[in-house]
Amino acid sequence: MKKADIQTFFTRLRDANPEPKSELKWTNPYTLVVAVSLSAQATDVGVNKATEKLFKIADTPEKMLKLGLGGLKDHIKTIGLFNNKAKNVMAMSRMLIEEFDGEVPRDRAQLERLPGVGRKTANVVLNVCWGEPTMAVDTHIFRVSNRTGLAPGKNVLEVEMKLLKVVPKDFMVHAHHWLILHGRYVCKARKPDCAICSVADVCAYKAKTL
Repeated sequence: MKKADIQTFFTRLRDANPEPKSELKWTNPYTLVVAVSLSAQATDVGVNKATEKLFKIADTPEKMLKLGLGGLKDHIKTIGLFNNKAKNVMAMSRMLIEEFDGEVPRDRAQLERLPGVGRKTANVVLNVCWGEPTMAVDTHIFRVSNRTGLAPGKNVLEVEMKLLKVVPKDFMVHAHHWLILHGRYVCKARKPDCAICSVADVCAYKAKTL
């Protein structure tokens, strides 16, 4: 995609949604990192349903440990892979207390040390919580980047590095949200809604469904 087309692409997404927000519900850095770690291979809607009651009683690492593994599992049993995720959340909570005074670190390397937290989760937390210009590449962003020609790559890290290069600085803080939402609601996996797409004319996808 040409530089001018990329500018047009993000300008239109911004015009349609100037202040995009994460669809995950959270109240503080700790509940955000928990919610994002629970969202792997699960929908934001499903995670929000499970955490609505959970975060009212366990919104800090200390309260989560007090709730216990069994109590946590009861709250998140509707989420896929909940057994393993529950173990990670408890281990993460313990590490936060023992090594970080109960505070979520504002540092990618330290975040990635936490059980259940990978590069994508760390990028989401840094961006959503502190407004850092990171690019958390999920399945939606990977698909949109490749399909449109915005930042084609063979794996998520390759796409992330390309996006960090090509996305204009003015758009970086919200770029990952615009791309996720575009992929979730317009540029869908099975059949993209090209007819309602605001950026169809700058998209390189050859099999447009106009």
